[in-house]
Amino acid sequence: MSAVVSYPVTLESPFTTLPELLALNARHRANHPAVIQDGQQLNYAELDAQVNRAVAALQRDGLQPGDAIAICAANSIPYTVVFLAALRAGMVIAPLAPSSTADGLITMLRDSAARMLFVDQPVAEALQPVAERIQIPLLSLDDSQPETGFSQWLADSSPTSVELKPQTLFNIIYSSGTTGEPKGIVHDHLMRWSHIQRGIAFGYGPDCVTLMSTPLYSNTTLVSFLPTIGLGGTLVLMSKFDAQKYLELAQEHRATHSMLVPVQYQRIMARADFDSYDLSSFQMKFSTSAPFHGELKADILARWPGGLVEFYGMTEGGGSCMLLAHQFPDKLNTVGRPLDGHDMRVIDEEGNELPSGEIGEVVGHSVAMMSCYLNKPEKTAEAEWYDPAGKRFIRTGDVGRFDEEGFLTLMDRRKDMIISGGFNIYPSDLEAVLRQHPDLLEVTVIGVPSTSWGETPVGYAVRQSGLDTPADNILQWFNGQVGKTQRLNRLILTDELPRSAIGKVLKRELRDQFHSEFGTLD
Repeated sequence: MSAVVSYPVTLESPFTTLPELLALNARHRANHPAVIQDGQQLNYAELDAQVNRAVAALQRDGLQPGDAIAICAANSIPYTVVFLAALRAGMVIAPLAPSSTADGLITMLRDSAARMLFVDQPVAEALQPVAERIQIPLLSLDDSQPETGFSQWLADSSPTSVELKPQTLFNIIYSSGTTGEPKGIVHDHLMRWSHIQRGIAFGYGPDCVTLMSTPLYSNTTLVSFLPTIGLGGTLVLMSKFDAQKYLELAQEHRATHSMLVPVQYQRIMARADFDSYDLSSFQMKFSTSAPFHGELKADILARWPGGLVEFYGMTEGGGSCMLLAHQFPDKLNTVGRPLDGHDMRVIDEEGNELPSGEIGEVVGHSVAMMSCYLNKPEKTAEAEWYDPAGKRFIRTGDVGRFDEEGFLTLMDRRKDMIISGGFNIYPSDLEAVLRQHPDLLEVTVIGVPSTSWGETPVGYAVRQSGLDTPADNILQWFNGQVGKTQRLNRLILTDELPRSAIGKVLKRELRDQFHSEFGTLD
């Protein structure tokens, strides 16, 4: 930690940028490993030098501060270099999900006005059917196309320096589209500086080793990526998550920090050989982005060394909560309390603030707030709520309540709440019961149209490996555990639940699938 604090620019500075911190790390920690992947690594001097070559290449190719570049690829060292170079050049990064459809990528490229697209071979192949619609240069991060490959593209000249201000745009992150058309969420450097400052409290620093298995296009990943690089730690990259490989890398590199989504924790903890790995180096583990069930948190606390922190918030920013699970083991079914400086409240359908204990939509205000949805002023306005004094909040779309100690319990997404026969049914309540069946591994509940009730709940579940328990048996058991209004109309067993790359169950896909197969129920 002393190496960071002794730098000319400290964490107490009102504003510092990630490119500045990278340059400081290159001077003060030149030989320290910065990023490692599959036996390759760059120390801070090498990373800084490659970033400068990439900045010079962007400038050579005519890009200007304020221009956007897009990256669509799996995690890699070249991805990291281009990401940091775009920031140093004063450009805006639009990191795109490789899982997007070709048409979806075209839409996001046009919306972001990206001047250049960086891809790897799988994405390049997926884009072949729409190649003629891509009117910007396309470069290969993995050198799969040598004539437009990363190694050939890097410049040998020195870049022109660019001044970065707090309001200089940092990124355009597209929402997952789990509830509709993806929206470009715009963040500036000041907002990202707050993430780096916050990292010191969680032990990020010169001695940290962060094992990163979530994709760089996700805000989830940046919460861990930024303080690791900014504070001079070591980043160990995984291009794709695999539970066994994760545990092997954690043991090999003596990982101290990691950000995982709940489904990744679930798959790691379910391994029969989990306890055979030496994970004693871990200081802190983090989770966000999807519901994190109390039973899983308790298992992690019991068997995985180090603290466990859950963040609740949105890519759009606003208010965020934090649960220090290792300090509050009696609050594992909550997402914690608002962070310092985060003002979070609960409002009703008419936008009136509700007192503690009452259920409503969660809204939040903080310095970490998106500037806007790119090119979507109406959507931006829909996402905002103002208190009577004119203070701006971001609406989460989540339903929850605060207890008397200030801990937030989430019920569900507003759009996922089921109204059946006039009763409000929260899928999370039903999922908590269904999850107790010993033969089930993963569960979710959706609302589907019903002529008799308006909506009715339907469950989807994945059985434990090797079991063949009939769906009717599980359904009968479940409906015997709940009240009449909460009973499932049916239970559908499936091999896997559709999930986004960061682990969210895609309930909209399940609703569409159900409607196409069964239509409206009686």
